[in-house]
Amino acid sequence: MWYRPAVLLFLLTTVPAAAAERPNVVLVTLDTTRADRMGFLGSTRGLTPALDALARQGTVFEKAFAQAPITTVSHATILSGTYPQFHRVNDFGVPLPASVPWLPDLLRAQGYRTAAFVGSLILDPRGGLAPGFDRGFDTYDAGFKAKRGKESRYATMERRGEEVVSRALAWLGQRPPGPFFLWVHLYDAHDPYEAPEPFRSRFAKAPYDGEVAYVDAQVGKLVAGLRAAQLLDGTAVAVIADHGESLGEHGESTHGVFLYDPTIHVPVLLKRPAGRDAGRRVTARVSAVDLAPTLLEIAGVTAPAAIQGQSLLALSSAPRAADRPAYAETDYPRRAFGWSSLAAWRGDRFLYVKAPRRELYDLAADPAAAHNVAEERKAVADGVARTLEEFRRRTASDGSGSAAPALDPQLAEKLASLGYVSTGAVAPSATGIDPKDKVAVANTLHDAILSLENGETTRAGTLLERVIATDPQIPMAQLQLGIARCRERKYALAIAPLRRAIELQPDAVMAHYEMGIALFETGDWKTAAGHFEIVAAKLPKFADARFSLGSVYARIDRVGEAVAELKAALELEPRHYRANLLLGRILTLQGQAVAGLPYLQRAAEAQPSSAEAQAFLADAYQALGQAADAARARERAQRLRKP
Repeated sequence: MWYRPAVLLFLLTTVPAAAAERPNVVLVTLDTTRADRMGFLGSTRGLTPALDALARQGTVFEKAFAQAPITTVSHATILSGTYPQFHRVNDFGVPLPASVPWLPDLLRAQGYRTAAFVGSLILDPRGGLAPGFDRGFDTYDAGFKAKRGKESRYATMERRGEEVVSRALAWLGQRPPGPFFLWVHLYDAHDPYEAPEPFRSRFAKAPYDGEVAYVDAQVGKLVAGLRAAQLLDGTAVAVIADHGESLGEHGESTHGVFLYDPTIHVPVLLKRPAGRDAGRRVTARVSAVDLAPTLLEIAGVTAPAAIQGQSLLALSSAPRAADRPAYAETDYPRRAFGWSSLAAWRGDRFLYVKAPRRELYDLAADPAAAHNVAEERKAVADGVARTLEEFRRRTASDGSGSAAPALDPQLAEKLASLGYVSTGAVAPSATGIDPKDKVAVANTLHDAILSLENGETTRAGTLLERVIATDPQIPMAQLQLGIARCRERKYALAIAPLRRAIELQPDAVMAHYEMGIALFETGDWKTAAGHFEIVAAKLPKFADARFSLGSVYARIDRVGEAVAELKAALELEPRHYRANLLLGRILTLQGQAVAGLPYLQRAAEAQPSSAEAQAFLADAYQALGQAADAARARERAQRLRKP
């Protein structure tokens, strides 16, 4: 068909052409990354050559602030453009409400291909820690699990940045046509600080810096991949940290408790397509909540009315714009320790922290926030306090969104493997305890949890006893001490702290589970059964709990119920070694060797080094008249028993 030139020009400028011109969008979130380590923000440590180069191609926002010092809370803010009091994802495992606007969802509705590649189970929607975060993504690459024994943390609960970026670039190479939104999350700077070589050796005296340098190299790899695919020029690239790291400032070792600059001031840079606004620097104060509306504007997508942030593009063209106030909050002290929550307001020259002993800092004169002048400047503090409360009231949702989730059975274990304090249940109501008075306890408990995760049970026990001596009301401290004693096989000593953990939080399922183990091992089988029954009733898909209940039933002559529980465990985990072993043994002893043999064979396959499995197999073969097979199994059992 032939068209006149004017008609052809009209066709080329209608919707399909406009859609083709939509820029690609890449969002890179850097976990636990301090602003003061960035060369483009003035650092002279030389850690970030790749980020510095990218910053020269775009706009740097010198005073950007996160809304929370916790990964899930902050990422919910970044990707929704709403404040924590609106999206209500204020803790690990709290589902993202379907009513909250979500950047990937909005972009996919406009024809974008969407993909996420995250570096840790902390952002795994299927693992119970970030439910709902995969909304709007065609691809959400996660699939993490808790570390067991001597397994590598980098093959279980987190991935090195190099692998995350490699997966993202592979997706780019085979994505369908059309504009894309790609989110890449790099977790490496989170503790423990264990950068791979050569960064580990190069920064042996500053391991956190080594992690930052490694992360920078991975950003460089991602940018190089975009450039090689001839995508970089037509792609908007935004880089932001979810929060920083205290590194001992204000007495906090890591993050989560306080709202000072080390954890709330974050690096933000934005490279727009075709080099637009390259080399700009914005000195006005901005917030992480502003990023989603910014990326929507770049994509030509109208932001929904529910989005609370403000696009940063106007500031990019007017870098001398006025400061925007910045709000931040943390509920972690309350939910983890039973202390007071905190909220902060940065406005004009002041930082105000709402706490049992409120804080006011004149950042113009005291940029390190070292001198609290709330009492000296009471009128200013009163005014800022009113502003903060009015802002919270105006920006909060009606509370009908997220509720306490139905928790994954290993949720607390997963969080502990990352160094976070949680029992999977809300801690006691805040008692008015000021976190400033207790931050040393949080540091010690954090160290204890990581020590336990690393198998240092003696050190963990010592640290936990220190915590409990001063703060016996923290459920996680009692639970972790009980776990440490169980791992040391000091089961009798584990009972008291586990009992206290249950008294503090009767619904803390993992405390009941560990108590069941301790009581089973000390011979109190009937009481152990009661605790395992609680766990199995609340978490019927927890295979280990169903096995444990079956095991204790077998000891107290409730064999029929034992068989039922063991079969239930195997429906959940068909290769569960101990459930197969025990069920096969019970059936063999009941004269049902034909039924028991497949379970024993499966147990032997699941754990080839088990002499017990081979011995039980020999008994089953013997009962079936298979003497040769029985002899071979006995020989294997004897060989496996030898030191």
